[in-house]
Amino acid sequence: MAVRDRVVPFVHDLVGVPMEKKPFIRDARRRLLAGAGGRVLEVGAGTGYNLAYYPDSVSDLTITDGMAGMLRRAQTRAQKTGRQVTMTTAPVESLPFEDGTFDTVVGSLLLCSVADQDRALAEIRRVIKPDGQYLFLEHVRSADPKVAHSQDRWEGVWGVIAQGCHPNRDTFPRIESAFTIDQVERSEVPFGPKIVRPYVLGRAIAG
Repeated sequence: MAVRDRVVPFVHDLVGVPMEKKPFIRDARRRLLAGAGGRVLEVGAGTGYNLAYYPDSVSDLTITDGMAGMLRRAQTRAQKTGRQVTMTTAPVESLPFEDGTFDTVVGSLLLCSVADQDRALAEIRRVIKPDGQYLFLEHVRSADPKVAHSQDRWEGVWGVIAQGCHPNRDTFPRIESAFTIDQVERSEVPFGPKIVRPYVLGRAIAG
């Protein structure tokens, strides 16, 4: 096992687990996943923070991540939920599934760190059924010019701290270009560094 495959998931949980205990984060994940149903794929699932929030309307759940070490930790979380979860190591830019396989695809805090947002979104759309949905939660570029300037200024430093995250990406227009937006919430997380507070949470339609 590569050192990176052990260290990155460890650091991910070291930083992330305390954040996941905050009521705001828990509520955001519940709202994100409330409408999930049918056969579901979560891309870039990390160590499985969403697993506890999937509703009973999900009949089949598959999660992917580009790092096997992330999924090993996700497996532990899946066991606690009692839900059967299929796990596949794969980057979102190259998903090993047939076209139109899933009713719902979920992505949370993912597009800030992918190599190619448009390619990732194209793959997400490809594996969704024609009448399916994409549920997303992403932190994005601020509409406040001062904050956006700070996002640009600190992008490199933050990328090192947060494992390749780019806090200044204007992600929502990229989602709009790939899908029909059905619902969207734009706001800010009430804590944490200002450069990662702005977010979008919503539902998009593949058709």
